[in-house]
Amino acid sequence: PGHIRQIVKNKLFILFQYLVPQHLLSRLVGVLAETRFPLIKNPLIALFIKKFGVNMSEAQRQKPSQFSTFNDFFTRELLDGARTIEGDDSVISSPADGAISQLGPIKDGRIFQAKGQDYTLTELLGGDSKRAEDFMGGEFATIYLSPKDYHRVHMPQTGKLREMIYVPGDLFSVNQVTAENVPRLFARNERVVCIFDTSEGPLAMVLVGAMIVAAVETVWHGHITPPKRELRVEEYGVVKDIVLEKGAEMGRFKLGSTVILCYPKGKVQWESELVAGSTLRMGQAIGKLGRV
Repeated sequence: PGHIRQIVKNKLFILFQYLVPQHLLSRLVGVLAETRFPLIKNPLIALFIKKFGVNMSEAQRQKPSQFSTFNDFFTRELLDGARTIEGDDSVISSPADGAISQLGPIKDGRIFQAKGQDYTLTELLGGDSKRAEDFMGGEFATIYLSPKDYHRVHMPQTGKLREMIYVPGDLFSVNQVTAENVPRLFARNERVVCIFDTSEGPLAMVLVGAMIVAAVETVWHGHITPPKRELRVEEYGVVKDIVLEKGAEMGRFKLGSTVILCYPKGKVQWESELVAGSTLRMGQAIGKLGRV
């Protein structure tokens, strides 16, 4: 009976995902997340900390009253030394706190999402097959950030920004249930694709939006999503050299979601102990670069 109840619960949750006005709900939550009124902001932050078990002892600011808005709390900075960036530039470090959703090879131009679900590399990167060519036959890692996690995203290795692409889309929640039940979840949700050139070749970092994610930011551009919720891919020209060192902040989620890394063929060997569900800390070694 308990198993049946869970199946029914999951089915209703997925149905809700399709029926709810995703973008309207996300905009409304975004307004709440930016309120500066202490009688709303402070209890909301305190409730969130308690419900999700957020570890505030590692944050530079630890009291709800010290944050100007809920989003300020959500994108909180950590104390110096709270995270260690492991290895030199031949080591791939985790770009975020979170957990491995999936990782492995990009087979026949497709990325594994969950049992019975996958999507194409080309659609993930905005629909341009030429952009996807560099990563065909390569490797991917999908990292899920839970509500309690630190929500700034950092560079897994040193890279120079080649291009940034905003891809409009849905705003399904991102979790194990939706990964298993929503076809092409990561390729249909709104996302920002950043392509970097590195010493070992190109690197794609994809920041995937989700329901009630109010915005995605990068350090060189600031607020990106939504520009005007235009239903078209937006390519942002890179007008100056933007080089980010390994471990440097590259972006952040205002309410969290997922980061997907894509590497070319023969360039990456993931750490053997990493499997779906493995927890990560930003800066932790997750793989090695070089001809494999």
